[in-house]
Amino acid sequence: MYEPIRTKSVHTMAGAPSPDFPHRSREEELDIQLAGHLAALLAVTDEIRALAPSADLDTGVERLTEQVTRLRGGSAPVRAPAADAPHASRLATLHRRAHALAGRALVVAASRADTAAAILSAERMDAHAQAVGPRELAAH
Repeated sequence: MYEPIRTKSVHTMAGAPSPDFPHRSREEELDIQLAGHLAALLAVTDEIRALAPSADLDTGVERLTEQVTRLRGGSAPVRAPAADAPHASRLATLHRRAHALAGRALVVAASRADTAAAILSAERMDAHAQAVGPRELAAH
């Protein structure tokens, strides 16, 4: 019913078998994406720690830093100093944001079969869900 294509595609690079720009593998792209999600989660966790310090958050920050450093090939994440937030009412908003970021990291970690990052992401999701409450997460 259909004829095979007999000519080269107009989208093919003419006379350039190897392009000048580097290509990354799917795994490299997922590493970059996962490191970005975990670094964002780390930043939000630092904000939460400024409002409500806890040992659980301290442990979470250490583990997030380790994972981001591993995924970035030994390059530690840039950390902003914790600024004093004027309103403690931001705490619930920050926990919801951290929960969403941990969920995104979990999806990417699962797709690249990174067990350590997936477990850490799931644990952080649980911690932020408990801090806000399931009803509050479902409402937003």
